[in-house]
Amino acid sequence: MRWINRKPSRVLAWVLATLPFIIVFAAYAIGSEIRLSVNPADKLLPAPSQIWETALRLLTEGDRRSGRILFWHDTAASLRRLGLGVGIAATMGLVFGMAIGLLPYMRATFATFISVLSMVPPLAILPILFIVFGLGELSKVALIVIGIGPFLIRDLWMRVTEIPTELVVKAQTLGASSWIIAMRVAGPQIMPRLLQSVRLSLGPAWLFLIASEAIAAEGGLGYRIFLVRRYLAMDVILTYVIWITLLAFLLDLLLKVLTRALFPWFGEKRA
Repeated sequence: MRWINRKPSRVLAWVLATLPFIIVFAAYAIGSEIRLSVNPADKLLPAPSQIWETALRLLTEGDRRSGRILFWHDTAASLRRLGLGVGIAATMGLVFGMAIGLLPYMRATFATFISVLSMVPPLAILPILFIVFGLGELSKVALIVIGIGPFLIRDLWMRVTEIPTELVVKAQTLGASSWIIAMRVAGPQIMPRLLQSVRLSLGPAWLFLIASEAIAAEGGLGYRIFLVRRYLAMDVILTYVIWITLLAFLLDLLLKVLTRALFPWFGEKRA
């Protein structure tokens, strides 16, 4: 049997999925052990046990000044900014994507503009956002919106144009207006694709969030990472990096489950 026709069993697939993580962890543990055996005071690769102890301390101990647990405070601040930015960008993507995809006048007016706008490096305009909107929450949310909004708009309008013309023609034959076509024909086709596009945009959204928090913020996961780097606190940095990765994975999993629950036909169609 050819390899392209061989599929692993469920148990083997689970083992293969965990194998890269085990290899990375083992490589890190060996590297850390080698460095610490040469220099016990080395801070570059703290031992896994030290990272675990640091994580427990960060998750449970409050700050000496404020009394609040900074780890959870930073998490709440970052998730609030991320949620606002992604939510606004997704709404813009849905509205403008459907409008540009369905209406020729909108496509003629905005298609080229959105295409050019999506080519602008978002991090390059971060100083402009700080100047225009200040160093508060608005500039950070705006960076996420500008960073992923044009991509979502482009992706969704292309998905709208892929809707079979026969469906639109039949709807018009039955007397449907442009609004009804958008809501009853294009909408159900586009919503699962919107969730998929948001999943693909989570990585860049986290990047823009961490970058904005690192430059100017009073709290947040990115702010804390760049605050402790001056002390070479790699155990704290790695704890936050692992936590950010876990949060990103859980958000992606949540959107995946939500897509399957709300649009079960979409997975079957792709299969």
